[in-house]
Amino acid sequence: MPAVHQDYYAILGVPRDADDQAIKRAFRKLAFEYHPDRNKEPGAEDRFKEISEAYAVLSDPQKRAAFDAGKAQGATVSAADDIFSNIDFSDLFSGLGFDFAGAGRFDHFMRQRRRSRTSRGASLEAELEITLERVASGGQETLRLRRPTVCETCRGTGAQPGVQPERCPDCQGRGEQIREWHQGGLIMRQVVTCRRCQGQGRMYVSHCPVCRGQGMIERDERITINIPLGAEDGMVLRVSGQGLPSPSVGGMPGDLFVILRIASDERFERRGIDLLQRVTVSVEDCVLGTQIDIPTLQEPYRLDIPAGTQPETVLRLRHYGLPEFGRQHRGDMYVRVQIHIPERLSQEERDQYEQLRAVKQGVAQPSAPPRSTSPKETGQKTAQSGLKHWLETCWDRIDRAVRQWLRRV
Repeated sequence: MPAVHQDYYAILGVPRDADDQAIKRAFRKLAFEYHPDRNKEPGAEDRFKEISEAYAVLSDPQKRAAFDAGKAQGATVSAADDIFSNIDFSDLFSGLGFDFAGAGRFDHFMRQRRRSRTSRGASLEAELEITLERVASGGQETLRLRRPTVCETCRGTGAQPGVQPERCPDCQGRGEQIREWHQGGLIMRQVVTCRRCQGQGRMYVSHCPVCRGQGMIERDERITINIPLGAEDGMVLRVSGQGLPSPSVGGMPGDLFVILRIASDERFERRGIDLLQRVTVSVEDCVLGTQIDIPTLQEPYRLDIPAGTQPETVLRLRHYGLPEFGRQHRGDMYVRVQIHIPERLSQEERDQYEQLRAVKQGVAQPSAPPRSTSPKETGQKTAQSGLKHWLETCWDRIDRAVRQWLRRV
């Protein structure tokens, strides 16, 4: 604690044995002369602060006794021991021709000291589910939340509008109480918040009819949350000032912490910034090749299925995955091709597959020596159905595709 370097009695111009009324009259007289709203001369504001500090110490019996003993705190006002906490300036300045609440820069100075004593509201957590499309594009999402908010009718005081507060009888308006006990020959002191007035130093007899004296009411609110590109499951976003209200009037609210949850998408499987999907293609499309439309996070994509595609083949689409958080990089889309084998065939389909198998077996068998054919057999071959001719053509295409694939391998 710094040493005393000011004489508060000299500042107010009163003797050391002056009573409370004399000290109060001296302060009112000097405050009226040096109040910043009335005295615009240089140094008037500093002089006014000095006068107010002197009165704050000498008007409090405990602080005055400590000052007289040479243990009082100097001109520096600390947040831990606010010497102005026990002064009702609105009462002191009443009748002087101006309102202390409009004391300009000095009022701002005093309110900062008061705010240092107020407690901040508690933090609040909530979960928000977003889609893969939002992860890929970023943007805004709306969080629906039910939470306590400051009552608009009483503005958090809990009092009926128009009712004047009364000084708390337990803490005498300080908002704090001093607990004292003896331990091992030492006197222990602890400053705690007054439970009766919750640290406000004031109490209201009539309660607000809307919040019933609580100062808060629960409301359903919608809060806009900014989702960054590449957000990951479990990521926590902080929204300042959107937590629970402060239990102290005029105190700062807490913060809201939003935990992101990525909704499952039956179309895709996420692997980091890459996406995997499965497509099912018929046998003939895998053999002959085709084009299919597949979903992506942007718009449908026409994918080429090459001729001769084998089961479980994985095709890669570059930069169709998710963006990486904090970097200018995007993952890929992997497409796993699965072949559909029909379980039931119509008679026509079965005949075609039988003919295809016969053609395949005929090509696979070693060639027999040529033999002479009769005119009757020649006529039968010429009269073969167009379906068989189609099957042979398909087999030729398959054979060429397989040979080209083998050469690449």
